[in-house]
Amino acid sequence: MKPRIAIPVPTSTNPEYNSRSWPQYAEAVRNAGGEPVEIPLNGTPRETADLINTCQGVLLPGSPADVNPHKYGQEPLPECNAADPARENVDELLIQDAHNLYKPLLTICFGTQSLNIWRGGTLIQDLSPVPVNHSAGRTVAVAHSASVAPDSTLGGIVSSDEAPEQSGFLRLPINSSHHQAIGIPGDGLRVVARSSEDGVVEAVEGGQDPHNPQAHFVLGVQWHPERTCDISPASRALFSRFISEAAVWKPRPIHTSVASVS
Repeated sequence: MKPRIAIPVPTSTNPEYNSRSWPQYAEAVRNAGGEPVEIPLNGTPRETADLINTCQGVLLPGSPADVNPHKYGQEPLPECNAADPARENVDELLIQDAHNLYKPLLTICFGTQSLNIWRGGTLIQDLSPVPVNHSAGRTVAVAHSASVAPDSTLGGIVSSDEAPEQSGFLRLPINSSHHQAIGIPGDGLRVVARSSEDGVVEAVEGGQDPHNPQAHFVLGVQWHPERTCDISPASRALFSRFISEAAVWKPRPIHTSVASVS
């Protein structure tokens, strides 16, 4: 049986964005051997929990929204996009369930920022002052490179053919489509990749057990691997590893899923 992967609808405010974006994540999951499960943003908590309970992994996609800065103790800057409370609420349910039951969790762009806030971190609200124009690469396959820690889970996924070692890091070519990024990493999250040009955080990883990080697959990337699966072995390998983790996932009875809450 293929592992079922919960993927929330990216936004409650832009159907056109959803129609373009969600199928890309679904296709990447299918091609890696998983079954994508759409999680609506307008369901009741009970309905959402029932859907989550049928899934063995969670993928949090990107979104045109920004996480509400009040959630990390800041006032919104003028450059901030509007928040999407419906998406934030569903993300919180999905992240909570993944952490309670040690379900594999892959987050992308907005999803990674959402994870970081849930774990108690902060965001840089606008990247326009930094040297690299991170939002300019929306239509290009490679915008800049990320320096990946070789001893990380991500470092073990990417191939040295695509990401040659340089100055102690694996230099992975990536796309870029964001104007925010992780500021202070959340509890237990390790920064495992930064933009090679300006140091902006590009990937974090780490489950909730600091003494056994391999016990729970949690990986967040700031770029969009779902857009480059046709040309990037690293993108395909990332989804393949995620699906392989979901395929062997077993529930842990000592924890309580949000799906069991009435």
